[in-house]
Amino acid sequence: MTDDVHDVSSAEPGGADEVADARAIEQSIRSGAAGAPVSDAPVGSDAPVGSDVPVRSDAPVDRQLEAILMIADEPQSLVSLGAAVGAPVPVVRQAIERLVADFDGVDGTVRRGFELREVGGGWRFYVRADLDAVVEQFVEAERPSRLSQAALETLAVVAYKQPITRSQIASIRAVNVDGVVRTLVARGLIEESFTDSETGAINYVTSGLLLQQLGINSLDELPLISPLLEDGADGFEQNEGIPDGRV
Repeated sequence: MTDDVHDVSSAEPGGADEVADARAIEQSIRSGAAGAPVSDAPVGSDAPVGSDVPVRSDAPVDRQLEAILMIADEPQSLVSLGAAVGAPVPVVRQAIERLVADFDGVDGTVRRGFELREVGGGWRFYVRADLDAVVEQFVEAERPSRLSQAALETLAVVAYKQPITRSQIASIRAVNVDGVVRTLVARGLIEESFTDSETGAINYVTSGLLLQQLGINSLDELPLISPLLEDGADGFEQNEGIPDGRV
């Protein structure tokens, strides 16, 4: 459950990009090994501050990745994970697949209350959907503030009509939205995309943080609006770049 997004795309299995990434990581490892002795000290050992000696761990790659993902506050790409543990991208991909199967309870393992999910081009832990209500109840009292109805409506307009200016949002909602837009920008849910060369108006789009919080990879996964409209025809106009039938 996430309610409150950096978008790094992972390479396709066996693709040219992945091969190049794997070679770059391996070359980095070799260069580090050639320039300084490799320490066998485990992660967290008292290595000299500022030392260029790579810190190695005897723990399996799976456990190293698990530890990194446990404290990551945003999705991590296979390339960044490979660089962190000093392993080629294909090895990291296989380890991620094993972790996913392990957490999902495949082959007799215990199905965890969390899952390892690919979101926004990277991997991160998320609460399982069937436990959302339990976690929501737990964090409700600690939640500092929730988005107002006006903010949610404005966020929806931006999500389905982006790029869009403040005046266009105000026209759709029939109210002044300056304060709401500033709130959404401050929370990192929308961001400035470009300034219109003729009018000077700033165009806004949703951010990577929104994708992350919604638990989706792209705007294509947003629910359709048409079924919610009386005749499926009124409402937002078709926006270029959004699949047919979305609005």
